[in-house]
Amino acid sequence: MASSTLKPMARQLLQDRTPAAYAGVEAFARKHSTDDAGSLAWLAVGYARYLDHDYSKAIDPLSRAKPHAGDIGDYAAYYLAASYLQAGRTPEAIAALSSFDENYPQSLLLRDAHVLYATTLLNENRGKDAITLLEKEREPIRADLELVLGRAYAAAGDPAKAVAVLRHLYFTLPLSSEAGAAQTELQKLASTPGISPPAFGDRKSRADLLARAKRFSEAADAYRDLLNEATPADKPGVQLALAEALQHSGNRREAKQLLDSVQITSPEIAAERLYDLGEMQRAVDDDDGFLRTVGEMRQTAPTSPWLQQALLYVANIYLLRKDYDKAIEAFRELEQRFPGGPRAPYSHWKASWLSLRQGHNAEAKTGFEQQIALYPDSNEVPAALYWRARLAEEDNDPAMAAAYYQKISERYRNYYYGPLARERMSKLKLPDPSKGDGSKDDPPGKTAPYYAILDRVPALSVKPVAGDAPPEDNLRVAKARLLENGGLLDLAVRELKGAADEEKGSWLPAETARMYQDAGRYDIAVETLKRAVPSYFAVDLSSLPRTYWEALFPKPYWTDLAKFSSANGLDPYLVASLIRQESEFNPNAVSNKNAMGLMQLLPKVGKGVAKQQKLKHFSPPQLFNPTINIQLGTKYFRSMVDQFGGFEYALAAYNAGDDRVRDWQSVGKYRDIQEFVESIPFTETREYVQAIMRNANVYRQLYGTP
Repeated sequence: MASSTLKPMARQLLQDRTPAAYAGVEAFARKHSTDDAGSLAWLAVGYARYLDHDYSKAIDPLSRAKPHAGDIGDYAAYYLAASYLQAGRTPEAIAALSSFDENYPQSLLLRDAHVLYATTLLNENRGKDAITLLEKEREPIRADLELVLGRAYAAAGDPAKAVAVLRHLYFTLPLSSEAGAAQTELQKLASTPGISPPAFGDRKSRADLLARAKRFSEAADAYRDLLNEATPADKPGVQLALAEALQHSGNRREAKQLLDSVQITSPEIAAERLYDLGEMQRAVDDDDGFLRTVGEMRQTAPTSPWLQQALLYVANIYLLRKDYDKAIEAFRELEQRFPGGPRAPYSHWKASWLSLRQGHNAEAKTGFEQQIALYPDSNEVPAALYWRARLAEEDNDPAMAAAYYQKISERYRNYYYGPLARERMSKLKLPDPSKGDGSKDDPPGKTAPYYAILDRVPALSVKPVAGDAPPEDNLRVAKARLLENGGLLDLAVRELKGAADEEKGSWLPAETARMYQDAGRYDIAVETLKRAVPSYFAVDLSSLPRTYWEALFPKPYWTDLAKFSSANGLDPYLVASLIRQESEFNPNAVSNKNAMGLMQLLPKVGKGVAKQQKLKHFSPPQLFNPTINIQLGTKYFRSMVDQFGGFEYALAAYNAGDDRVRDWQSVGKYRDIQEFVESIPFTETREYVQAIMRNANVYRQLYGTP
């Protein structure tokens, strides 16, 4: 009970680590010096000092935590030993670690303690003892362990083994923080007699990993080092990889020179080179040059995957040019050339959709039905079902429309098109089966005819979620509760995962989400349950425990959200959905374009709206204040609704900008707002608008009238 009162101040300490926060938790610790709540408070203080790299100051609170630490004694002992080591007090670190296995045989920190102990042994010139300790711990691989083991082999006079271990780390885990230290150790050993240079393949694999991680400058350096040693067979591939890394890191001139020098040794090399040239043309908006390059690709490598991706860009160029007939041709070419490729379902859908927009309803009907028949697992099936039903309505075939709408409602219940399908189905006039005349005076029917094509839609596969509570008699669950009360959230979640591994229960996602939500980390709670139940939008609310839904669709900052939404004539659930999409309720979120806070406002936007609102002394950091962010964000969004005349238009503008939405509005007539949304040419913006409208519907189902 005492430790639960510690929770808010401990969280504040771990979050801010200010002098006042330290003082508050230390005062609590002294007040409870003879019980476990005091030990937990001292652990929180020591851990905070450890995070601050103030290791000397961490030692005293961690020492005070030990006597009454009880179930969390392993954490106090481990971080005390780590602080001793970092403070240069190796003998005390060894003393603290030498009995760790005996004192805490079930601790989740055993491997961590072994790595730490091995490091202390190395400091005492006991490399062989460190090797003995670590060799049995190498699976699953850990970068920190491999680094210490490599150093231990070097200290023990076995440079060959040291090099093997360090190279394994450096080449297979190049993204780890230890990779740089491994490189330094390898450089020390490079001149050792008998050590052969690293294999070309290992070096190439490392460069590829860096490139895939978008660390292009490092990848470029790695590829450049490989060029002189590449065989004639390998050299073109290395040149292309280097050119791609250079292009992505902004060095287009060198990339172009390199591409011009590539020797064509196969159609695939030729295709990749042309693709890279095309990418450079696209980067400078030379669309005509890109189209000519793709023409060369068709002749040079008509079956290459590089052509597959290039054709998608061709189709998008024509789409943005509003040359819809050529866009349809490009999408169809892509599907026909690569019918089993990953882009085929999307290409088929876009060609069918553009046929509808061009007024070719017969082609659109066929295309929508083929989407369902040929690509039943594709993301575009809900849209294909909905718009085929819409066309059935236009053909005065309400029975067919109802069958398609019913399939959407059953299989894609809370997708964007789910509530739209139910709304339209509720307004259909179906023929009375007893009369069979289909007259307009017939009462609404309850059943629709059978359409075999709908059987192609795969059944939903969602594992049942019981909503079980975590076992309170499990020691790790008890430790997690204590650590949570001490603000040590990451450590608490680690214990929960350990308990779940032991108990084989299904309670872990919900309990993890609860912990994060309780700590105000709604974004991590949402992501936790998204991973646990990826198909949650397809099911009815009754299919999952309510705790899942409330964590997936939280209502933090609700007082301000409801207040400012009402003041601006906005549905608070729509605003909540917008925030969920923009920041997942992380008030400290910052985008790569420097949009800030809950509603992701750019500083210049915030400044302009603050001036309108007569908010004095505004500065951009105030956008991290939830109240101010919501106040300014709702006012800004309201202005966009007023400007564009509808929520969907405003959402599109919020994501893609005003000018683009005006341009999209000007492209012909739309049946309704749903046709406009599906016609948005930017996939990101289209999915953004649909997601927010979809989320708002779930909010309304969950919480009722705001």
